[in-house]
Amino acid sequence: MIRTLKIRLLPTEEQEQMFWNHIGAARFIYNHMLAEQQRRYDFGEKHMSAFDMNKAITALKQREGMEWMSEISVHTFYRACADLAAAFTNFFVGRARYPRFKSRKHSKPSFPVQDTAGVLWFSETHVQVPKVGKVKYQTNYDIPKGRQCKFSNPRIQLTPNGKWILTVGVERESQALELTSIPMGIDVGVKELATVSFGDESFVFHNINKSRMMRQQERRLKHLQRNIARKYRQHGNYEKTSNILKAEAKVRRAQYRLANTRNDYRHQVTHELVSKLPGAVVMETLNVQGMMKNCHLSKAVAQQGFFEFITQMKYKCEERGIAFIQVPQFYPSSKTCSNCGAIKRDLRLSERVFVCPECGHTLDRDLNAAINLARYADQITQAAA
Repeated sequence: MIRTLKIRLLPTEEQEQMFWNHIGAARFIYNHMLAEQQRRYDFGEKHMSAFDMNKAITALKQREGMEWMSEISVHTFYRACADLAAAFTNFFVGRARYPRFKSRKHSKPSFPVQDTAGVLWFSETHVQVPKVGKVKYQTNYDIPKGRQCKFSNPRIQLTPNGKWILTVGVERESQALELTSIPMGIDVGVKELATVSFGDESFVFHNINKSRMMRQQERRLKHLQRNIARKYRQHGNYEKTSNILKAEAKVRRAQYRLANTRNDYRHQVTHELVSKLPGAVVMETLNVQGMMKNCHLSKAVAQQGFFEFITQMKYKCEERGIAFIQVPQFYPSSKTCSNCGAIKRDLRLSERVFVCPECGHTLDRDLNAAINLARYADQITQAAA
């Protein structure tokens, strides 16, 4: 399987300028090809594939005033065209909306790097980047060294806190570990991030957004945002002064820190869960898009990052050979009594304690759901047998 690694780059001023040149070139060719696709549609001409756009780049480089394109790695242009083709494919099948032009101010500062073996390669202290040269890096990962190694979809981006990051995919073999035969049921929620049932054990991972540390960071973010609003009111217009630009940079760094803290906590939780080596992991299929429509819970749902949590569990289970199962969306895990199997149809979201109408069994709502999810694995095994 392919593992994605993030590596910190330490470029010189000249190399950093080359990074910015590649970022601008990738944005230019993406916008140019998108405008060309729209023009062809308006005149009833055939839609261009990624291969057609790559051929058009050769003719574009020969135009007057386009001499600067020879200083940019051609793979940056090719990959930008491939990204646009993928965006149109997602639009045509209904997975995403129509592709939009990339803004210099609001688009993510990143560009793709050629992934051919022998072109992008690592030494002990430097990484060879096409058209840029050897760039110093720092990492704790054990990265394959030498020209013979090949990496998947490498990209260089600038984070909101001003750090250059190289993202690469590395082929890793699945770890052959001896698993237990005990299934694990995980119920995620807003009150607590995850309630887990694992054999006779049960444990809860709390919502980190309710911690004192996160509340302090959110208060600081709110203070910085209000500071920007006051600066706009003082000038009476929406012109961005130097002080406003500096304040906005502080806001981006604060938001980036909050996002990283939440993601790091999800990684810690998922790592601890898969380290118990269950025979199977069972989770719900959540309608996150529908949950976001609830105006009272949308912020809490977004902060929990349910989709990212499930994604991390899925690939970490795959890496260790653990069966990952998602129950159907309308499976009544919360409404089913874990003692007698009776279903309480009128269970409301505000009822945090489950009381069975048949046998009177009383249990925490989330723990009851986690137990039912763990038993679902046994049902699947019996049905297959």
